[in-house]
Amino acid sequence: MESADATVQIDDARVRVTEWAFEPNTETGFHTHGMDYVVVPMTSGTLTIADADGVETDNALIAGQSYARETGVAHNVINRTNEKIVFVEVELKA
Repeated sequence: MESADATVQIDDARVRVTEWAFEPNTETGFHTHGMDYVVVPMTSGTLTIADADGVETDNALIAGQSYARETGVAHNVINRTNEKIVFVEVELKA
């Protein structure tokens, strides 16, 4: 599977802001978040989240409806839909 497109918009002493664009059948690859973060969906859609044990769950995104997660989240984010899905991730630096 190909990688989703990550475009860093801001990376300063306080935050890193990255736009993630998931074409159909793309993924982030398995990773562990080293910072608390906020996700701001730019489009609505459903992404599949695979955890360290390979357990998959669907995560429905609604454009403009943000959510936050804490440091240590480990997963792969996958777009198994036929639609492009975009969100902005804001990582909070200590």
